[in-house]
Amino acid sequence: MKNKAPDELYLQKRASTKDLLPGKWDTSIGGHINPGESVAEALKREAYEELRLEDFKYHFIRKYIWESLREKELVYSFTDSTEETPVINKEEIEKGRFWTLQEIRDNFGKDIFTPNFEHEFKRSVEILLKQNQNQ
Repeated sequence: MKNKAPDELYLQKRASTKDLLPGKWDTSIGGHINPGESVAEALKREAYEELRLEDFKYHFIRKYIWESLREKELVYSFTDSTEETPVINKEEIEKGRFWTLQEIRDNFGKDIFTPNFEHEFKRSVEILLKQNQNQ
């Protein structure tokens, strides 16, 4: 999720009760597609379940395969923006906040973010930001 300022992203800190990567900072919205559900429907459902967002604009960036020692998944990457204030779901998320892009870059490799978020940021967000600057 993007704030009004172009140099900030809203991230979530995964709940400490999560099985996978508890307590790590990650993308603001994430989840899995249910059987029979479209990607857009899953995005809207997850946005509501995790942050109570209903009115937001999203833009598809890319899709790719993410693979770690524990999982392999097809990832659909989006940016989104909204005027709504995120309300976190405490069962899923410990807390959330806006991070400056430089603050994110400064904390890479310090075991603060999920590995997939660092990958996502470097491969998708940075590319998108460069494209926006060239327009």
